[in-house]
Amino acid sequence: MSARYHLRFQIHPYEGPDAVAAAAAELAKSCTDSGVAEVVLLLGAEEHFTGHLAGSGEDLWFDAAATAREVLLDAGLDVSLNPWVTAGHADRGRVDVHGFAPMVSPTGEVSAAQASFACPRWRSWLTAHYGRFAELGFRVLWLEDDFRFHNHAPLLWGGGFEPLMLDRLAALAGRPVPRPELVAALTAPGPPHPLRALWQRVWRTAQLEVAAQVAAEVDRRSAGRSRTGLMSSGLGAASVEGRDWSALFGALAPGGRAAHRPHFAPYSDAPGRELSRQVWMLELQRSLRPEFVDSEPEIENWPHTAWSKSDAQTWSEMVAAQLSGADALLLNLYPMHGGSPGRHPRVAGLLRRARPALDLVARQHPRGQRTLGVGLPFAQDAAAHVRAGAPADASLRGRPGGLSELAVDPGPAADFLLRYGVPVTAGPAPVQALFGPSAWAFDDAAVRSLLSGGLLLDGAAAVILHGRGFGSLLGLAEAERVDREAAAPGAPGPYATEHLRAAAGGDLAGLVLSVNTQPALARLRELPGAERWSEVRTADGRPWGAARTVFTNALGGRVAVLAATEPRALPLDDHAQRLLHRTVRFLEGAAVALPLVSGGPYLIPHLSCADGVTTLTVANGCQDPVRPVVDAPSLPDGAAATVLTPLAEPRPADTSRYGRGLRVEAELPHRGWAVLRW
Repeated sequence: MSARYHLRFQIHPYEGPDAVAAAAAELAKSCTDSGVAEVVLLLGAEEHFTGHLAGSGEDLWFDAAATAREVLLDAGLDVSLNPWVTAGHADRGRVDVHGFAPMVSPTGEVSAAQASFACPRWRSWLTAHYGRFAELGFRVLWLEDDFRFHNHAPLLWGGGFEPLMLDRLAALAGRPVPRPELVAALTAPGPPHPLRALWQRVWRTAQLEVAAQVAAEVDRRSAGRSRTGLMSSGLGAASVEGRDWSALFGALAPGGRAAHRPHFAPYSDAPGRELSRQVWMLELQRSLRPEFVDSEPEIENWPHTAWSKSDAQTWSEMVAAQLSGADALLLNLYPMHGGSPGRHPRVAGLLRRARPALDLVARQHPRGQRTLGVGLPFAQDAAAHVRAGAPADASLRGRPGGLSELAVDPGPAADFLLRYGVPVTAGPAPVQALFGPSAWAFDDAAVRSLLSGGLLLDGAAAVILHGRGFGSLLGLAEAERVDREAAAPGAPGPYATEHLRAAAGGDLAGLVLSVNTQPALARLRELPGAERWSEVRTADGRPWGAARTVFTNALGGRVAVLAATEPRALPLDDHAQRLLHRTVRFLEGAAVALPLVSGGPYLIPHLSCADGVTTLTVANGCQDPVRPVVDAPSLPDGAAATVLTPLAEPRPADTSRYGRGLRVEAELPHRGWAVLRW
């Protein structure tokens, strides 16, 4: 199996069919030379977006797309189509001319160019627009990531609060619900207001109706030749919208197949440690995707070329995408406003040089692989259960449109674990981690199941579960949230440091870590039988409460609790990494299995199994070269190792026994990946 390149490119229609054909021929040659298998033609995108296409404007782009498609097909390339808008990304000075019902924000702002999902005229336009282009027989017609309610600039939070939507809510609620009352109910402190579930049902139903209508038209007018694809955004925001991923993918696949373009990478240069977010976003979306949906992660680069994102970073993100078992990589590498690949020859060089490593990773990570690690449970309906108004989010309370407070997913837990060299999975696992308000998303039976195995909790989740009556299974007599600026009566003073005890391990005893910048801590007091591994102290050294506790409960589960409510914001260092690794080993109990990576900062692991072979792939998110160390009793001597240096041929590397594991003896450069297989 080889990595498959799908290149997103815009051919401009303004100079006539001969110019379009010439541009397509130039593009075809560039693609052939650089190993691209498919071109995804953009339609009226970014700088060339004049508004929702219709009439002579749509005719112009239709003719250009038809011409370009024939030239590219003749060159042996597959061709898909990426219309630029569904509802619309942003106004940016554009104005609607079709009479669409405009999007309205939670605060009552009205969009000038973006349409309501409930607008019948917009639905008819979108269906006809996609249907017309589907007649050309493109492999996939993509719905852009503006197919959502959130993130529609310049609206605060986004749209979806239009009169037509409120009419739908009134039909469910049995009475009219004014927008201000609805917004207040959605973000009201305490248990979720009944209107929240009704409103998410309104949004979910409207989106499913449009998806099914468009996909059915694409299937019908292409005579089954084309499928519909969806680009997705952050999963926390999608949860706020009430998105049902299985139902949505089903609506997109009337012919039995659909495509998914998961967003996972930043538009421009970012620190290497951000690979943790990218590995996790791909893993979580993989777990939500049915087997009948192909995965084509989008390699973002905007406004494009190495001036926005280095080739090394682009390559490392391509590797991350291929690790997820991607069917193809959808590449944003050329400017949308410039129509000639010859003006940017460096892009073709990037693709040629990237291929050897990507082909290797593609062979090692088929789409049917099983990922391993600490499990991070995710409920797609988490936002239906989250309680708004937590003290740390006080700036959002009372602010109209503060829906971002409801957007939660396991991303913070993934960052905390991956950056310390602990692999994660979206599937069930012997050891799991539950952080933050996500603890509201699981019913009592699910919580008891989590507490029956190994479970790592942050302070926020511990306070929630203790309040729900699980204190005896957490090993906690008390768990109370204390905000950074709170002056609690009788409290010893502001928290500052974490002091490790001998129970954490003799080599760690006496070490001091910082909790000084945590926005809040959980004040913990353990039950008899629980161990306090460390304690929080004030600036003048007075005891404040437990910092980390461990406990074996009556269900046979092992629980570790951190007082920190935002663990990924704790200062990172080697000692804190050793403490976390020791915590994972406690949670594993006698069944020690997970490989844990050290040897330098931000060594980010991906662990999977396919065809009886386990593969550990480790990225160096640090600027300095490192030699990764893998602690895993199951690692055999002489496990095969390969070093993937950015844009270079893979090369074998020696390993040596190091404690209970192995060390890779070759230096791993910044954004390089080390591969161990056994």
